[in-house]
Amino acid sequence: MACQNYIGGEWHDSTSGETIPSRNPAVPSEVVGEVPVSTVDDATAAVDAAAAAREAWAETPGPERGAILRETGRLLAERRDAIAETLVLEEGKTWSESTGEVQRAIDIFHYYAAKAADIGGTVKSSSSRATTLSVRTEPIGIVSAITPWNYPLGIPAWKVAPALATGNVVTLKPAENAAVTATALVECLDDAGLPDGVLNLVTGPGDTVGEALTTDDRVDAVSFTGSESVGDIVYRNAAPDQKRVQLEMGGKNPTVVTPDADLDAAVDIVGSGAFGVTGQACTACSRAVVHEAVYDEFLERIVEYAESLSLGPGMDDPDMGPQNSDSELSSTLEYIAVGRDEGAVLETGGRRAEDAGDGYFVEPTVFADVDPAMRIAQEEIFGPVLSVIPVSSYEEAVAVANGVEQGLSASIVTQNLREAHRFVDDIDAGVAKVNEKTTGLELHVPFGGMKASSSETYREQGDAALDFYTLSKTVYLNY
Repeated sequence: MACQNYIGGEWHDSTSGETIPSRNPAVPSEVVGEVPVSTVDDATAAVDAAAAAREAWAETPGPERGAILRETGRLLAERRDAIAETLVLEEGKTWSESTGEVQRAIDIFHYYAAKAADIGGTVKSSSSRATTLSVRTEPIGIVSAITPWNYPLGIPAWKVAPALATGNVVTLKPAENAAVTATALVECLDDAGLPDGVLNLVTGPGDTVGEALTTDDRVDAVSFTGSESVGDIVYRNAAPDQKRVQLEMGGKNPTVVTPDADLDAAVDIVGSGAFGVTGQACTACSRAVVHEAVYDEFLERIVEYAESLSLGPGMDDPDMGPQNSDSELSSTLEYIAVGRDEGAVLETGGRRAEDAGDGYFVEPTVFADVDPAMRIAQEEIFGPVLSVIPVSSYEEAVAVANGVEQGLSASIVTQNLREAHRFVDDIDAGVAKVNEKTTGLELHVPFGGMKASSSETYREQGDAALDFYTLSKTVYLNY
């Protein structure tokens, strides 16, 4: 498939004329699509188109905007299998994971379609008998949305849908190795009747296209999901114009296993959190913080869990697919080497899984006796690597869980009600879970991190997303 930019309601080649291949990570020789290498001129044209469409879309009634979002959800459902297959081939997810992500996007568009009719404001009681006091909700304006490759449909959906529902215009820049899937989403919005220029798609490098979309003084807000290092650049680029910024970045997410935990549940919770989506989720569990009373038994069982997982191309629907790229695979293997050098005990995995095929497959990996100060216990790996850390008390477990720079998602497995409540109070994370895996999010509640995992400004999803994309105007009407 030859992808194009989508600017002002029309599909265009990049002004550079250059493309790069988006490859199937399970079969790297297979090209899923050719993606435009866009330029600053392309990004500027996209913002031009957004600026031209801004006023008319902001004045479009909420129910009318909602109808387009609802139709987008219907088209996503109608094309579910084709889009899921594209997602499998481009990102590497299993069929089950990919169909789940498509369904998530459908649900997001239906949710914000309903919300669009309720956006407008509130009426408050005035202290004056002759004044009507109200708060109006208005769109912030032009939004740049920059999205990663690991959820190539879900993350664009949860940025674009609330932005459009609230009357904003958007330019979307997906990761270059996720652009074919993002294109499928934009095609659904186009076919749903979205007016020209309201949504624009531009692909290309972050240091040119991304920078242009975050520094253009006409852009009012930037929503970014990706690495901490790039997020810092985005924040600095947006700061001079005081743009509103939403950053969702990495995590080093723990699951605490207490002495009274149901170990069957604990193994499933940790295993699915660590190895689901090949560990390529910002909310993936990368640290199991286990009380010494159950440490040996838990370790034996989690090793068995890892060794039971099947690997293969996503269309075969194995338990785990490949990593997304050669660079991601190399990074994971480098961290595994670091863990061994640091003295952690490699219990299972640790190698490229060549018997799964020629793709970027790595064995599910478990390290034991990990010291909390080791790099593999401190730095995000973004692969199926689990560090098992022994602790002797609840207090030590929380100290270890909080002892990293990030604070995105965290969970505890316990049957002790007091410890469950204490954990929710004590943990420094934007998402706290009890007897659940660190991955998996409800779409109608806020999502975001603390510390280096986030800008700690605005959350995504639910009503929190509406807050990010809107401004409040207080109106005093004296009659």
